[in-house]
Amino acid sequence: QVQLVESGGGLVQDGGSLRLSCSASGTILQADAMGWYRQAPGKQRELVARITPQQRNKFNYADSVRGRFTISRDNGANAIYLQMNSLTPEDTAVYYCHMYAYAGDYKWGDYWGQGTQVTVSS
Repeated sequence: QVQLVESGGGLVQDGGSLRLSCSASGTILQADAMGWYRQAPGKQRELVARITPQQRNKFNYADSVRGRFTISRDNGANAIYLQMNSLTPEDTAVYYCHMYAYAGDYKWGDYWGQGTQVTVSS
């Protein structure tokens, strides 16, 4: 199986910065899209940022974070990062790492981390 572990969340003031990390482990035969999603209380989970190698490393960002957040990927380490700048209270949420991968069971599947809390105080 594939395990994703996030780190880097925490409490930051309005206008501050945080960097999230996600590391994947397990039997990963091929990794495709990796990205970050978030879920605020009472809201649905939404895409924050994603890299898709199968589409020539296409980047997708939510309109609300474009220009403030930057996603990056270390393919050799099956890790991704999210640099978050100019944070606002509206960015407060649990952030989840996601990977779409071909794993050791010889199936493509969606894998999720346990989530890391980001809280931005006003």
